[in-house]
Amino acid sequence: MNDKLKVAVIGVGGISNAHIGAYKKNPDCEVVAFCDINEKVLKAQGEKHGVKKLYADYNVMFKEMPEIGAVSVCTWNSAHALATVAALNAGKHVLCEKPMALNAAQAEDMEAAAKKSSKKLAVGFVRRFGNDCAIARDFIGNGNLGEIYYAKATYIRRNGNPGGWFGDKSRSGGGPLIDLGVHVIDLVRYLTGNPKTVSVYGAAFTKLKNRPNLKSAKGYVSVSSEGAKDICDVEDLAAAMIRFANGTVLNVETSFSLNTEKDEGKIELFGTKGGIKLDPEFSLYTEINDYPADVKLAMPTALSFEGLFAKEINHFVDAVLNDTPLLAPAADGIEMMRILDAIYRSAASGHEEIIG
Repeated sequence: MNDKLKVAVIGVGGISNAHIGAYKKNPDCEVVAFCDINEKVLKAQGEKHGVKKLYADYNVMFKEMPEIGAVSVCTWNSAHALATVAALNAGKHVLCEKPMALNAAQAEDMEAAAKKSSKKLAVGFVRRFGNDCAIARDFIGNGNLGEIYYAKATYIRRNGNPGGWFGDKSRSGGGPLIDLGVHVIDLVRYLTGNPKTVSVYGAAFTKLKNRPNLKSAKGYVSVSSEGAKDICDVEDLAAAMIRFANGTVLNVETSFSLNTEKDEGKIELFGTKGGIKLDPEFSLYTEINDYPADVKLAMPTALSFEGLFAKEINHFVDAVLNDTPLLAPAADGIEMMRILDAIYRSAASGHEEIIG
């Protein structure tokens, strides 16, 4: 027991359950402490998971529990940077949920703290660990697409504002772009070799907000802190065209609230030899014997959440214990924040943003 990696979780709201459950199943880990500013949630999670060391202040936690070796940061977005830097400065390895921070400047400070402490800093790009991602990478790696030059990513909700802190820009940093778009933009970058970004042109709209008046649909229930004073000042729709240094162009659309037919989430990549789509099942569009051909695999290919976070957590634990390279390092989180920053700037100015 004593040689196990001692893990603490900062922010024990909804997404933390996926982290906690995965750590508890990993034979090399022991979850020893929780930290949250919500006393009620903190106590309930402690009782649920059998964790007795509960803290409202992570600095106190680090001081009293030097045996902690790794931390998952699962707070609302505005607390990611402070909690991560504090953990790194205390000599802990960190897995920080996406988005990495509120902006690129904060993300760069987090990476600097990781380098100074010589500790691992991973970003929670969980879609990189998906079964659908593995299938897509297999086809891309074997040359079935040829040169990929265009991509489309859609993450649309008709009535899906999560409420709570997600709608409060001061805590979330934005709406569907920073919450949902981060997943699909990163997945496209990952599938195409993590190219650097050259420029973006973005648009964002705050027209419908969270639409509590709708009678036909309840929308999404927040898995985080809600209260009577909650506000909604984030965009409800964002769209962007992103140009990468390798020549690939990505068109992305994402929404919390939109007058459209239905919720939609898909990724499309177009290459000189073929194209693929995750919608959610995998499809390949290509040519066989000079005939246009649509190929579907004789197996389930849609993203499965079964074991998804476990793969991410197990990889992080392995990286900490065996010094293996991170699949989602801080550098990729910083690049994502540069993209998101540029999209929001472009949406505000109405002009293209060049990323140096």
